[in-house]
Amino acid sequence: MVYKTTIILHSNANKNQTIDEFNRTIRSITSQINQEFDLSILGAVDDSTRALLEKSSIKFQIIDTQGKSYPEALNEASKNTNANYLLYIDNRSNTVALRKAALEAFLISALRNPDTGLFYADYNLETEDEMKEIKLLFHHIGRVRDNQDYGKVFFIRKSALEKISFLDESVKYNSLYDLRLKISEHFKLTRISNKYNGSFYTVYASGEKVNVFDYLLAGKEVQLEAENIVTNHLKQIGAFLPPDQFYTSEKHFKDESTLKASVIIPVGFRPEFIGIAIESIQQQTVKDIEAIIVVNGGDNDPTIPVVKKYMKGGEFFDQDKPEVRLIVVDINSIGFCLNLGANQAKGKYYVQLDSDDRLKPDAIEKIIDCFNSSDKIGMVIGSYEVWEKSEDNTLSRMEEIPVVTHDEWTDDNGRNNLLRINGAGAPRSIPINIIKEMGYFGINDDAFARNYGEDYEMVNKIAGYYKIGRIYDPIYEVIRHSGGTDHAINQDVVDRNDEAKDDMRKEIILRRIEKNVFIS
Repeated sequence: MVYKTTIILHSNANKNQTIDEFNRTIRSITSQINQEFDLSILGAVDDSTRALLEKSSIKFQIIDTQGKSYPEALNEASKNTNANYLLYIDNRSNTVALRKAALEAFLISALRNPDTGLFYADYNLETEDEMKEIKLLFHHIGRVRDNQDYGKVFFIRKSALEKISFLDESVKYNSLYDLRLKISEHFKLTRISNKYNGSFYTVYASGEKVNVFDYLLAGKEVQLEAENIVTNHLKQIGAFLPPDQFYTSEKHFKDESTLKASVIIPVGFRPEFIGIAIESIQQQTVKDIEAIIVVNGGDNDPTIPVVKKYMKGGEFFDQDKPEVRLIVVDINSIGFCLNLGANQAKGKYYVQLDSDDRLKPDAIEKIIDCFNSSDKIGMVIGSYEVWEKSEDNTLSRMEEIPVVTHDEWTDDNGRNNLLRINGAGAPRSIPINIIKEMGYFGINDDAFARNYGEDYEMVNKIAGYYKIGRIYDPIYEVIRHSGGTDHAINQDVVDRNDEAKDDMRKEIILRRIEKNVFIS
């Protein structure tokens, strides 16, 4: 039996690439060893492109996209074909070139995996500086982020598109996100991986590093649409938590606090920053608090003598300021440090502070006020500004990055929308007894975790049982610097971190499905 494919791609009518670059894509298509396909090009093409196609004898059509949205144009190409499969090349932003055997390989995988609705594959990324192989992540039920890379080429079973009634034409900005989540509700998504020289295609692009704050520049309308998409998906798979459902005001651990709050800072080998963090604690408008500094670099960590300057006998000690306590361990595990601090804390609430960041003076006051507003609140999340440390050690506010308020934390839907994004906001504050009730922070004993995501797991756990209180005024200052974990980082680190949080999402979603089935 011959299986036919329709290949769909975008023209270069929007001038996102030169004619030569676009024709490179066309030549890679016409050179396929499997010629059982026709071609649909979305938008007008140049005479040279038309000549290339006519010379190849491949059947093609040019779809007029004037006045049509992205999903409308794709639907026209998808519906008006009798092909069994669609191979969609998303070349809107970058030039994409298929390997000659790509179509044949996709077809064989489709025959091997009849329950798969969408196939995606590792690819080569060529920049001015290098060629590297991009290895994507395998899909599973926890891959519900809207920013996960599935590549630029998708091989889709037409019956899968028919099952979901093709693309939703009301979706303006997140069509591919909506598409893959909907297909995943009925079919498998299969990644075709590559060890070496096995990529199916090449993407030609700039070699930019990933900036963890890029998502802040996405418009509010884009974010709201993505929230609606993930919310509908969670409903379809039985993992949606309705507003107020499962909330409780009952606490299972006794409150034995003698202070209002304990600010716990895990730190290792950062003597140049810890003083700024401690001073921001001691400048709080609420004085009935403490600072617990957990140094995880062992007895010779240079952070220790700096911390001791703020303790009794030290040159910066002031008995009228909040006490600074020191715990020294020789295991570098952020979650472990937080748990040690929680076990020794005198405060009612744990307050987050990274060693290279600062609290605004009224941060703890506003956190406590938020907790006092409802006995159903199990965590308070604030908002923060992004600052930068220059080479001369001066600190300045990065005005181009807006205050990070995490508006997705609405009372109605925050705990569902959190599964779409990687961050919950800062600072985070939790009653010490709830930390214990939830089984403490992860200590790198979760799959893929490497000092990353222990707080994300905790937020999701708490959100299943308690309301999340929000403070939209900036009460925290994130300080970016060359050694920081939130600075521009490479894709390998991003993938490692995403693997950890996506696995947490998987476990969270499976727990929610089980809970909803039990309740129903």
